[in-house]
Amino acid sequence: MSKTYTTVQGDMWDGIAYKALGSTDMTDRLMRANPQHIHRFTFPAGVELVLPEVDDTIGSDTIPPWRRSEG
Repeated sequence: MSKTYTTVQGDMWDGIAYKALGSTDMTDRLMRANPQHIHRFTFPAGVELVLPEVDDTIGSDTIPPWRRSEG
């Protein structure tokens, strides 16, 4: 079963990605998961969006050097 997010008045793609998925870097994936709403910039309240799966195992090659843990 897919996870969903129900918008509140004024939500925007990047804010939803941050709140629901933990990073604005997920904005593109969120938009691709909801092509029927791609025309929206700002959402009204009550729109249900499908949240894409988030891979918790991010490789060290995708993390900036200053954020990598040494060890």
